[in-house]
Amino acid sequence: MKPRKFLAPAAAVAVLALTLTACGGGSTGGSGGGGDAASQNLDSRGPITFVTGKDNSGVWQPTIDRWNAAHPNEKVTLKEQTDNADQQHDDLVQHFQGQSADYDVVTVDVVWSAEFAAKGWLQPLKDSMKVDTSTLLPATVKAATYNNTLFAVPVSSDGGLLYYRKDLVPNPPKTWDEMMNMCSIAKQHNMSCYAGQLAKYEGLTVNAAEAINTFGGKIVDDQGKAAVNSPEAKTGLSKLVDAYKSGNIPKQATTYQEEQGRAAFEAGQLLFLRNWPYVYNLAKTDGNSKVKDTFGVAPLPGKDGPGASSLGGHSAAVSVYSKHKATAHDFAQWLLQDDQQKFFALKGSLAPVTNALYKDADITAKLPYMPTLLTSIENAVPRPVTPYYPAVTKAVQDNTYAALQGDKSVDQALSDMQAAIDAAGH
Repeated sequence: MKPRKFLAPAAAVAVLALTLTACGGGSTGGSGGGGDAASQNLDSRGPITFVTGKDNSGVWQPTIDRWNAAHPNEKVTLKEQTDNADQQHDDLVQHFQGQSADYDVVTVDVVWSAEFAAKGWLQPLKDSMKVDTSTLLPATVKAATYNNTLFAVPVSSDGGLLYYRKDLVPNPPKTWDEMMNMCSIAKQHNMSCYAGQLAKYEGLTVNAAEAINTFGGKIVDDQGKAAVNSPEAKTGLSKLVDAYKSGNIPKQATTYQEEQGRAAFEAGQLLFLRNWPYVYNLAKTDGNSKVKDTFGVAPLPGKDGPGASSLGGHSAAVSVYSKHKATAHDFAQWLLQDDQQKFFALKGSLAPVTNALYKDADITAKLPYMPTLLTSIENAVPRPVTPYYPAVTKAVQDNTYAALQGDKSVDQALSDMQAAIDAAGH
């Protein structure tokens, strides 16, 4: 995943989300702010607009050109937003609140689906709007589901990977404790051992959630209620905090977002790095990368096997205010075709949402980490599925950071995290 997708500062979005919550309109089952909009225009066909963040990988215009050539009476127009995730989110909120019919199909980050669905802004994908998800990776479907109803079509996925120095560690660690025991190798070579994304931003939520989920904890339960103050969550968060206190995670790692960690790994300063797949090609090709031929990729280490990656990725959702929902539905569903998913992978390095393509010879030739990424995604857990996500992620970031810095004990951090998440839902 390109780092921009995780750089949304939580605070600004949290204020917005809490304001929306205070305004009411939340509901279940896809009514809410949409009123009876979800029952309208289900069979209508015609031109639509597809809205997505800035197309840095160049996949969307060729995709839309192919669709338009085959559907001359149902043409799609591409509207690109900025490449800032906060601004993308706020733009969608503004149009939904205005009940705008200008946005028919919109790209949503996996962490926005529940928020938008609870407001009644996304068309429930059931009955005549149903989408076949039988070939999709289960974690991607779960992330697009709210209150047992699918509200978006998974388009691309993502999972965390462990980058490691295969010249120093011939066999990558399978468990967290095994990795920590290998930190002596880092010391012998005058380098730091392990880093992820531990600055106070969305990446810290990703890393904290991975630690908590890997050791059997949850941030929220299946009903979206706070569930983080548990022995399992304490074990997971303690693993991160203890590694930081011991120096196995270097002090500067609490300033790392994706790019700072990548730079440290490429400079030969880290034995292990948790990051997204986008790092692979850069570490192989960057002119100043010292590890071009000496790094390998493995699943994130877990409790007694692969760890629970936080799920990344994007989905395509149909607006309840679209005037041409039959066309919008068909376009969103068309993005799941194997040839389209393969194009996304080969052109944009986007991880497919269909299982079979992870073994496709063309894809694995260009992106050899794909089978490892499949293991990551198969073990992935979506970040908390809740309409109050911006407030939840702020609670996770603030309290995890305080625990890492020693300003709070792990027990106090989890207790405060639980209270803040509870408060967000009221």
